[in-house]
Amino acid sequence: MSLVVHSIGLSHAGSLSGDPLPGDAIVCEDGVITWIGDTSDVSLQDHEVVIDAQGAGVVPGLIDSHVHTTFGDYTPRQQTVGFLESYTHGGVTTALGASEVHVPGRPSDPAGVKALAIAAQRAFSHYRPGGMTVHAGSVILEPGLTAEDFRELRREGVWLAKGGFGAVSSAADYVPLVRNAREAGIVVTVHTGGGSIPGTLERIDADALLAMQPNVSFHVNGGPTAMTARDNERIVVEGGDIALQVVMAGNLRSTLDICRLARDHGQTHRLLIASDTPTGTGVVPLALWHLTAEIVSLGGLDWRQAVAAMTGNVADVYGLASGRLEVGKPADLLVVDAPLGSVGDDWSQALEAGDVPGISAAVTSGVLRYTKSRNTPAARRQVRVNGQEAAAAGH
Repeated sequence: MSLVVHSIGLSHAGSLSGDPLPGDAIVCEDGVITWIGDTSDVSLQDHEVVIDAQGAGVVPGLIDSHVHTTFGDYTPRQQTVGFLESYTHGGVTTALGASEVHVPGRPSDPAGVKALAIAAQRAFSHYRPGGMTVHAGSVILEPGLTAEDFRELRREGVWLAKGGFGAVSSAADYVPLVRNAREAGIVVTVHTGGGSIPGTLERIDADALLAMQPNVSFHVNGGPTAMTARDNERIVVEGGDIALQVVMAGNLRSTLDICRLARDHGQTHRLLIASDTPTGTGVVPLALWHLTAEIVSLGGLDWRQAVAAMTGNVADVYGLASGRLEVGKPADLLVVDAPLGSVGDDWSQALEAGDVPGISAAVTSGVLRYTKSRNTPAARRQVRVNGQEAAAAGH
């Protein structure tokens, strides 16, 4: 499959600096980006799918690093079918499972949690709901898991782990579990703030996180209950390379505080924007864009930093190939613009005004998945596909 997107307006290639593409056209072949340059240098007739962006912008497909998957495109927490496909209509092209903690009757013994993680990883290894890539199978850290257990999990393809829901008596019990998992090459995430499920620890604060040293502080802005302002400062200033994941399902005041601290201390590369859904907050396909519009319009981050926190920053923390628009990277991208009626002239100005951009096309693995997102507002500039308006093109 060969696809080209041309006549691109304002772009963001995924870096923290928000650098644009080195041109206004992208060629994708066999699922990867093979060329970026000027529209005038592209032979459009050589490509099977030709997308005319008509001056709308292009950004990498979003990476949601906190999605509560179970098995298949279903969430028992909300009794909802098809939520992952719906999330692709919010621009999420890659999702990272935040453990299968909501599986009814989930096991808590070492053999059971290992089996659950391996099964979830296998279930999504080739399953692409709506074209989305899902990295599932995050082992829940439970007492009794040994260093050899983590090495076995890693050999079986499990590379994610989550602390905060295990049957531990104190946060200190997580320290050796996190260390052993990280030494096995597993990316470790830890619940932050007040407990969200009865029977778990009441609170995981900065002291606990600094002792554990996970890769990612999950919902550092609260999931749903936030840490204190002093703890926010400590995790930003003393947290080393612990990634700071802020989520839509958390505390907005704490979110803005953490963004300010990250800016002031030169730590914006550690910021990740995620959803923490589906949970009690619900199924929220526009969670990432919604939180980003709030952060940008309220002065937490500029639009360049915010988009990186949904794309390139996440890729760096988790070691993913996606998240950037570069030659050789996966061909996951969104064509975006200011929504109809917005005071913004383009998608970045829409964010600055607090508006969610409209998505007029989504491409994953080099395949056009849809035009006219069913969840975002209508984009002001709609794409043309193979010379036809999007609606007439049947997408």
